[in-house]
Amino acid sequence: MVSRVQLNKLSLKLGLDKFIESQQDYSGPNKSMMGDAFEAFIGALYIDKGYNFTKDVIVNNIIAHHFDMDELETTETNYKSKILEWSQKEKIPVEFVVISETGSSHKKQYIVEVQVDNQGIAKGVDYSIKGAEQFAAEKAFDILQLNR
Repeated sequence: MVSRVQLNKLSLKLGLDKFIESQQDYSGPNKSMMGDAFEAFIGALYIDKGYNFTKDVIVNNIIAHHFDMDELETTETNYKSKILEWSQKEKIPVEFVVISETGSSHKKQYIVEVQVDNQGIAKGVDYSIKGAEQFAAEKAFDILQLNR
């Protein structure tokens, strides 16, 4: 529920994008801008109205209307953790290796490869190493599921 992707989507649903002025788009290197705006909104609400009011808004107006709790409980979003758990259980080594970086310093993209038993099985690309690892892990998870 608090992943950057979810916060970005929620911010768009709530229309917070209409209040953001920026020379950057919301999908480039600063793709967390929308989620940051949502967090700032909640912080401002807390400072202005206090804990109880903010909690009521979050629970009754945001969670109740924008999240399906049953679906959230069954949706796996941290594929890197799943891959590492599988690795430990099966005693098969897994590594996440940055194989290249492209772009300039403020628009740098990372390419990460998931290596299972020293064999590259999936790659992911993102503006952060963590994001690239997650994309690569999701692809690797799907591949490993097919092999079971």
